[in-house]
Amino acid sequence: MITAHLPAGYILGQRLDRPERWVFAAALLGAVFPDFDFTFYVFVDHGRIHHHRYWVHIPFFWAIFGAVALPLVWRTGARWPALAFLAAVFLHLLLDTLVGDIMWGAPVSTRLMSFFDVPPTYDFWLWSFIFHWSFMVEIAIWLAALLLWRRAGT
Repeated sequence: MITAHLPAGYILGQRLDRPERWVFAAALLGAVFPDFDFTFYVFVDHGRIHHHRYWVHIPFFWAIFGAVALPLVWRTGARWPALAFLAAVFLHLLLDTLVGDIMWGAPVSTRLMSFFDVPPTYDFWLWSFIFHWSFMVEIAIWLAALLLWRRAGT
């Protein structure tokens, strides 16, 4: 996924439909949070290690984080925002697994897994993704989010 994480978080946040404060914002933040590692990837690591190998793209990290954080906030007003954030992070990881690579087997395995591969058919990697059939999934997510937004506004 290249562009559809935020609209996917929007759909999740709207569908949660919780009255608690910050739930929607937490869903939006969680949907894009794993990709904040991209700035480190570009400016610090200079692309030496695939950014999906960083801790923010490893499901095991988020499972441990949730196992520690959720009991701490369970009886507070932060329960639903925390759940929305974690659900959105896992949604991000699932969407990345479509044609990206995620280490679902960590810490036992460092193998990157994806449902489908995008062959490097163009010199610039982005074109290979944009002209791959899977980009239609991103467009569908955008259209669904726009439709939901339009309905919410009327």
